[in-house]
Amino acid sequence: MSSEHVERRLAAILAADVAGSCRLIGIDEEGTLARLKALRRTLFDPKIAEHHGRVVKNTGDGAIAEFASVVDAVRCADEIQRGMAEQNIDVPQDKRIELRIGIHVGDIIIEENDIFGDGVNIAVRLEGIAEPGGINISDDARRQIRGKVDVTFEDLGSQSLKNIAEPMRVWRVPYGRAVPAVPTRLRVDDALALPDKPSIAVLPFTNLSSDPEQDYFADGMVDDIITALSHFKALFVIARNSSFTYKGRAVDVKQVGRELGVRYVLEGSVRKAANRVRITGQLVDTATGAHLWAERFDGGLGDVFDLQDQVTESVVGAIAPAVEKAEIERAKRKPTDSLDAYALYLRGLARLYQFAGRQANDEALRLFNSAIELDPDFASAYGRAAFCYVAAQGNSWISITANEIAEVQRLAQRAVELGNDDAIALAHSGYALAYVVRDLGLGAALIDRALLLNSNLAEAWCFGGWVKIFLGEPEAAIERFSRAMRLSPLDPFVTGMRNGTAYANFLLGRYDEAASWAAMALQDKPDFQPGLRTAAASNAMAGRPEQAQKAMARLRELNPALRVSNLKDVLSPYLSRYQEGLRRAGLPE
Repeated sequence: MSSEHVERRLAAILAADVAGSCRLIGIDEEGTLARLKALRRTLFDPKIAEHHGRVVKNTGDGAIAEFASVVDAVRCADEIQRGMAEQNIDVPQDKRIELRIGIHVGDIIIEENDIFGDGVNIAVRLEGIAEPGGINISDDARRQIRGKVDVTFEDLGSQSLKNIAEPMRVWRVPYGRAVPAVPTRLRVDDALALPDKPSIAVLPFTNLSSDPEQDYFADGMVDDIITALSHFKALFVIARNSSFTYKGRAVDVKQVGRELGVRYVLEGSVRKAANRVRITGQLVDTATGAHLWAERFDGGLGDVFDLQDQVTESVVGAIAPAVEKAEIERAKRKPTDSLDAYALYLRGLARLYQFAGRQANDEALRLFNSAIELDPDFASAYGRAAFCYVAAQGNSWISITANEIAEVQRLAQRAVELGNDDAIALAHSGYALAYVVRDLGLGAALIDRALLLNSNLAEAWCFGGWVKIFLGEPEAAIERFSRAMRLSPLDPFVTGMRNGTAYANFLLGRYDEAASWAAMALQDKPDFQPGLRTAAASNAMAGRPEQAQKAMARLRELNPALRVSNLKDVLSPYLSRYQEGLRRAGLPE
């Protein structure tokens, strides 16, 4: 054993590297090298020094820097990426210099003017799996910065890093979050990182029946299979709203795997004729395109729930053999014993998920109530019916009166009484109680219980995010919206999730991030009024009056009666700050 003294210390290490440097140099060697030197001189090195760090070594197209504080390292990385994004705004995509940054805090060895050890190696590996323009940090670093920096990270779960013995939990700044100006469209060609457990998306089944009206039955079959699978905590299950964006499309399962961040895809078909049902299913590995199994399930119409159980068990048996008995039993729970009530419920879901306006919402409510008439013990139908009032109030289709509030309370109470172990019933009734009845305590408790029962329920994470905002807990809200978006990255409701993230950042005083998220919320729905409000207020508070006034002008075209004094649908203990932002943007009193 060597007696030579080795100098060690604890430090935060920042590793940075240029994404695609070989390609850039191949396009324009001299120009790229000159731009790299300029960026080091004007941005990278000054920011390192400003945050009390030191550049230990340059690595050609990257660098290693050391900090005494991980808080300083993260703030420095955030400002560097913001600066890079600003400089790239007018640069063509194929010529942009984009950095990847990794940060870890750990033990390092000092030798002359250089540093070595796992602390350095892990930071380098984190940088290697970061997105261009992104920041990855270790779980050790994350624990030390919690509540100390104005940067929000997403949990990537456990990741295997090259030449690092044990998998590590990794956190990242979502792509585009560091951009202070209005961002470009989110990149859809970037593969989402796989979760640290088996992950699956169930695509819409093809309706092989001669009657096109039976689409609702095929969709309902898939909806129930997704619900059953999502009860298994050993699985990561993509939400129905994202899976159904592929309905009616010829799909490449490898592309689906990249877009949804899943390892497996379940495809299938349903044929319903007379009193017989046939379900076919095939499970595909998205990495290789290989079929893991393909089976056919036949039965009478009265056996439909048993057939669903068989499909679910086949999937779970193929990809997650170690599951809890309680989860298996919960997954087999029948929503109702009445097939007629079940058919009405499926029709209601089909109308609700059309997102087609007031008429569709009214029809969905009528169908859920009809299902309840046939089966007064149908918990999920009560919860969905209560949620129809949330949609009606949120879109200003009705003016909520004492009668509506009493009806929502009745529906929610029955949903809870009948479905104490039904996550869908609990989540929807909980949000209705919070939003319509304004019973935040009970609503929050019901949503939390739903998440304990089913941690894959994206809707519950989204509802929980808004309730956290209502309770004045914006940090917790951001985490919940992040979980919802990862479980359902293509969700039609993603506009609301992004706006919720924007609003939570606004409440935290992170006006640049709020404006960025509000712009993303408006990408697909430019006339989404809550998003326009958040964009106007955020840009006004961030000192960008032109963008604030532009959003406000469009908002007032859509809603001329809007005033600071009549923001009745904004439920937050931070309302005065929001009102101030809207005043600055030009909203009259």
